Amino acid sequence: MATRKKVAPKPVPCPDCRGCGEVSTTVLVGRKRRAVGKQSGFCLTCLGTGEAPAGGE
Repeated sequence: MATRKKVAPKPVPCPDCRGCGEVSTTVLVGRKRRAVGKQSGFCLTCLGTGEAPAGGE
């Protein structure tokens, strides 16, 4: 009889970046702090992997 391979469970996506690994923030300029656009950067919760942290936080 053949044995079945154990399939690893799918990782849970990060709640902050929704699994993409990037988040965007609004760029503010001037004394009145006007919004002029957005810039993206990697997610600090999952460090760009897109997977939820192992600690469950």
